[in-house]
Amino acid sequence: MRKLHHFHGGIHPPSNKTQSTQVAISHAPLPSRLTIPFHQHAGETAKPVVQVGDHVLKGQLIGMPDGFVSSAVHASTSGTITAIDMQLIAHPSGLPNLCATLIPDGKDEWVTLKPVDYRTHSVAELQQLLRMAGVVGLGGAAFPSDIKLRIGKQKIKTLILNGAECEPYITCDDMLMRERADEIVQGSEILRFMLDADEVLYGVEDNKPEAITALQQAIIASKLKHEVVTIPTIYPGGSAKQLIRVLTGLEVPSGKLPTDIGVQCFNVATAYTLHRALAHGEPLLSRVVTITGNVRKAQNYEVLIGTPINELVALSESLPDTNGYIMGGPMMGVPLPTVEVPVVKATNCVIASSAKLFPQLQPALPCIRCTRCVEVCPADLQPQDLYWFAQSKEFGRAQAFSLFDCIECGACSYVCPSHIPLVQYYRFAKSEIRAREHDKLLADQARERHEYREHRIEREKREKAEKLAAKEKAALAAKLASVPPQQQAEQAELAARREHIREVAQSAVEHPEG
Repeated sequence: MRKLHHFHGGIHPPSNKTQSTQVAISHAPLPSRLTIPFHQHAGETAKPVVQVGDHVLKGQLIGMPDGFVSSAVHASTSGTITAIDMQLIAHPSGLPNLCATLIPDGKDEWVTLKPVDYRTHSVAELQQLLRMAGVVGLGGAAFPSDIKLRIGKQKIKTLILNGAECEPYITCDDMLMRERADEIVQGSEILRFMLDADEVLYGVEDNKPEAITALQQAIIASKLKHEVVTIPTIYPGGSAKQLIRVLTGLEVPSGKLPTDIGVQCFNVATAYTLHRALAHGEPLLSRVVTITGNVRKAQNYEVLIGTPINELVALSESLPDTNGYIMGGPMMGVPLPTVEVPVVKATNCVIASSAKLFPQLQPALPCIRCTRCVEVCPADLQPQDLYWFAQSKEFGRAQAFSLFDCIECGACSYVCPSHIPLVQYYRFAKSEIRAREHDKLLADQARERHEYREHRIEREKREKAEKLAAKEKAALAAKLASVPPQQQAEQAELAARREHIREVAQSAVEHPEG
């Protein structure tokens, strides 16, 4: 049996998972419209390649990756593009983003799919196929998967498939492992092939026995040498750095990536989607979403990307006292600005909230230095000090105390007896530091442009003066050639004196103190 390790801190909030695991995953019906954002991933927004009025097929490319860190966007069903404009998306800022509105024609007609055998393609070719299939991380960050597979000369010893799903309420990965374990395993083998990893580990919390059994049976059937590791249920055990610590005993150094210690980590849903993209030629058009909380029928649905959340939650019948919706879990999720925003690739769960489930936050009191936040911090930080630095805007000291190692899990806020929204302070400090660094970068670039402009102007003046001097010299030579030798000598001497006087005058201008 593999030896397990422990990370510092962690908490045990109520799981609230059994409500949504009583029935199998259902396919959500075709919505009345689809709002498909061109920015559903970390990095640059995809560039629209369709126009209003175009008829598109299911799986057709509508957004081309634009930039190194970017990913393609596709039509989730067949229909007509009726708008390409700025619309609200699932973001706490409430700011709009560029979206395509697609009205389904009801036919759900696919483009021609092109499955590939990954064993007959180079890793670079597979990376490009995944980029154009729009495959991104489905654990929450939505980072383009092709970028995570570009490891350079790093040797990957261990590939970890994250099936921990530690946050309360969320069960989409649990149900996916129960019902589609064979395709997760096949996708994991493709990842192992692309990374040339020595071992493949699945980290699954011990509160998911059905998922563990399904994965083990799928591995036996596939005759692959993968290993399912049962880990203790603790939040945030599903965070990448903490999961790596538990499974391998290795610590990801501050400011470094898992690849720097020979490890790479992918979500199990990402492995499933990657398999569908290559083995079946299907781009990322849908995902499993948990609908739970203050509803009559908590359940998991296979949902088309772009489906309005109000049509989705209607399937589970929100109760009358529902007062809002959260995308993600209660610890790290974000309140939705409106229930009409669309499902995106990062939407793993929608929780209907109520005053009973999520009581109104009590007013924050002064910090009493109880150090409970220190005891539960999984990154082994000093949350109370980071709070003071953020509050007093001492951002340099906050960075010195490893502010950017904070994973914003919310464990500190959860245990704080003073009800201080600590994570909000850390997010504020991070955003201010990033803004200042961005401003400094812009200022440095402006200074460099100014210095280059001054250098260019000076160079052009010098070149112009040299050309004029050469022209005058050539004219003088031509003039001298037409006069007698005695007059040539006199004129040459006179020209030399004039040149000397000009040089003296120029030197006086350039060096007035000399």
